[in-house]
Amino acid sequence: MNIQGVDIQVEGNGPETLLMLHGWPDTSALWNDTVDALKQTHTCVRLTLPAFDAKAPMPPKSLADMVAFIHEVVQQVSPQKPVTLVLHDWGCIFGYEYAATYPERVGRMVAVDVGDHNSKALSVSWNAKAKWSVFSYQIWLAIAWQIAQILGSVGQPLADRMTRYMAKALRCPSSVADMHAGMNAPYAMKWMGALNGFDLAANVLKSLPKARPMLYIYGKRKPFMFHSQQWLDTIAAHPGSRVEGFDTGHWVMSNKPQAFTALLKEWLGNP
Repeated sequence: MNIQGVDIQVEGNGPETLLMLHGWPDTSALWNDTVDALKQTHTCVRLTLPAFDAKAPMPPKSLADMVAFIHEVVQQVSPQKPVTLVLHDWGCIFGYEYAATYPERVGRMVAVDVGDHNSKALSVSWNAKAKWSVFSYQIWLAIAWQIAQILGSVGQPLADRMTRYMAKALRCPSSVADMHAGMNAPYAMKWMGALNGFDLAANVLKSLPKARPMLYIYGKRKPFMFHSQQWLDTIAAHPGSRVEGFDTGHWVMSNKPQAFTALLKEWLGNP
């Protein structure tokens, strides 16, 4: 199906619907191994986020518009039952906002490597080096997005090269051919207030870890974490929830696909 110009892939016909949202600088292909492992028992739904697909260029969406888009997808693919969100990176942030806005439409949640992104607990947990590292790579990507916006086709090649350079530096396993500066819009939203920014986003540490069962997975082999210890403790203490750290970097599902899908199978069970 196609919703708002975005192709929606649906595989499997199990009783529980999994909606998979990726992050930067990925596409729906991030979930290939995950879908192959789960489509026999679940209905797996995935898409490439609006403005992330180089083959179907479109303007980026604000946070509110992204939530409205996700809601339309959920209403189409699972009108009668809540879905389970399977999220990574920026997919976590958009998925968290959707869950906070439409809590009745989300039954469970699997989140990978991005937790309480807007909590004071996370900010306090980072030392000066970690804060500089986060800022430096994210502002680089935000600037690349702005170059493409301001200079158009003249600036696009430079903006794309900047994007691919940073993806390589961060050891992103996705196809370089799919990467472009349009994927960087969320960083401009965060640091420059583009598209109304994230100031009105729900405080996920306060609203999500106790709202429903959650499996939180993160890579331990990174210079800094995208979650606080309070986030881990709160999830681990909630009935039915679980926290698992992998000896990987940020892209757990790509670095250890078999172990990742085995954990999802175990936690999700056979609906």
